[in-house]
Amino acid sequence: MPLSYAYTAIPDAEIPTATEPLLQHALETYASETNKVVSVWREFHDNDLSSRPHARASTVGEILKHQLLSERRFFGEFLGAPEPPPEGVLPQTLTIASASERLVALARPRLAFLARQPAAWWTTRVRFFDVERDRIWVFWRRVLHTAHHRTQLTVYLRVMNRPVPATYGPTADVLWSGADPTNTVDAAGRP
Repeated sequence: MPLSYAYTAIPDAEIPTATEPLLQHALETYASETNKVVSVWREFHDNDLSSRPHARASTVGEILKHQLLSERRFFGEFLGAPEPPPEGVLPQTLTIASASERLVALARPRLAFLARQPAAWWTTRVRFFDVERDRIWVFWRRVLHTAHHRTQLTVYLRVMNRPVPATYGPTADVLWSGADPTNTVDAAGRP
């Protein structure tokens, strides 16, 4: 069976075309990362929102809230994208479905905004906390921050003995034909 994701929130056909063709990959990556986050979130149940693997760890619900709020901050404060006010970011009632729907609803206009930006916009230096960085650096930092929290939640799933969805390739729970994981020295050395 070829690679097939169980759920796609933002299909490829809905990703806008970047004004700057060289940056199309940024839009595709942001949409893909949003899809991956939603796929992981959907493996939880509402009664898991207060779960945490350790007393010092964040709960599932806290991580979902942080993801929604910190994306708003990165895109609004640091990248200058039009964003809703912070008090309008979280769903009124936090559930797995409401958080997932909100993540996608906030991502779609960001994609449209990013698609319109010329190369000079991406390379303009902006304030990022207490330093200055190019906007493209801030964007990729956001993607990495998102991947960090998604991975955090995949560990929670594994500890809870739940399936871990495929994000970048096969998992112990999701396999497909044609997958060629690099788990050996021989695989790493293929030409």
